[in-house]
Amino acid sequence: MLDNFQICDRDLDEATLARYLATDAVAIDTETMGLVLGRDRLCLVQICDANNHVTAIRIEKGQTTAPNLSKLLQATEVTKVFHFARFDVAQFLFTFGVETTPIFCTKIASKLARTYTSSHGLKSLVGELMGVELDKKAQSSDWGNVQGLSNEQLSYAANDVRYLLPAKEKLITMLQREERWELAQQCFQVLPVIINLDIMQYSNIFEH
Repeated sequence: MLDNFQICDRDLDEATLARYLATDAVAIDTETMGLVLGRDRLCLVQICDANNHVTAIRIEKGQTTAPNLSKLLQATEVTKVFHFARFDVAQFLFTFGVETTPIFCTKIASKLARTYTSSHGLKSLVGELMGVELDKKAQSSDWGNVQGLSNEQLSYAANDVRYLLPAKEKLITMLQREERWELAQQCFQVLPVIINLDIMQYSNIFEH
């Protein structure tokens, strides 16, 4: 199995929660049965700290609570770093009724900082900033069989969070250099409003 990697069922254990609460930022990602909120359920939650300790939480079908995970998501002193936070944070609100704060989204940051490219997916971002080629073969696979996830799936899931924290720091440097850091922070702050609109199916409200 992977180094510095653990699996929890349904929720974080107390010791792991304390570990993550003692940091100033954690990277978080989710795996679901698809990309349609409300239809495709949450299956796996991955978390990584600055010491590269990854936890995968297997979420059972029909599960609507995860108290320790919820404490982490709501901990105001710990920044939660996502790639495309709009989707993951919506999943947490829809599944557990939990509002995540504070948020940093590497996709938003990338679009504001890396205006010289149209490639803002995680693979492209990590490839350029970290010099790492992510293997995405397991991306479109069955995440619903949480007790039977393969090593390939777990490795893919872990790698989706391992590089987010160092990528965040590089993106902040770029945003500050280009005088767009304040704008990025404003974008992160309005995400909860956009996510609530998504859940209420008002995602096109700003269109003509």
